[in-house]
Amino acid sequence: MARVVSDFGTIVHLQDVLVDPGMQRRGIGAELVVRVLEPFADVRQTVLLTDAGPGLTAFYMSLGFSEAAPSAGATVRAFVR
Repeated sequence: MARVVSDFGTIVHLQDVLVDPGMQRRGIGAELVVRVLEPFADVRQTVLLTDAGPGLTAFYMSLGFSEAAPSAGATVRAFVR
């Protein structure tokens, strides 16, 4: 599951990218992100807040996101694209 909130012009917030743990590492999460963001290709900025779980930074960076303000010990990470 993945969902977004947007004003369709200046910003889109990517939220809740969730894949069943037994189905992870099969490209499903990446495909969800690509498909859910397709209608927002012309929006100026995409923002994502996510848990600071292992592997999530590399996953979102592989999809073109940059970490907005890395902070040691933070439990939430912010990414932009």
